[in-house]
Amino acid sequence: MGELLSRGFSLPFPGPVIGMVLLLIGLRAELVRNPVSVCADFLLAHLSLLFVPVGVGVMTHLSLVSQYGVRILLAVVVSTLAGLLVTVLALHLLRDRGEPASEEPPHA
Repeated sequence: MGELLSRGFSLPFPGPVIGMVLLLIGLRAELVRNPVSVCADFLLAHLSLLFVPVGVGVMTHLSLVSQYGVRILLAVVVSTLAGLLVTVLALHLLRDRGEPASEEPPHA
């Protein structure tokens, strides 16, 4: 639905983003929430099956992993730390913006 809206109206947002916003809005309605909940429970129960294609891909391209494994690991670690840092900074900014300024220093 998001892709149809994005392309149909030439919106500057990608279809998956529009689709996720529509899903977020739709989850407020019981008509959408119940089927999504059933599907999500099913996927969570079989989550381990989703790792099988990744494992097969790694085994298929084992020579690439042995050649670029350290670089891949470094990229994963750096990007994970960058994502965590951005999340922490965003939460601190949002938290500090919502708190009223106190005139007393905190007690030790």
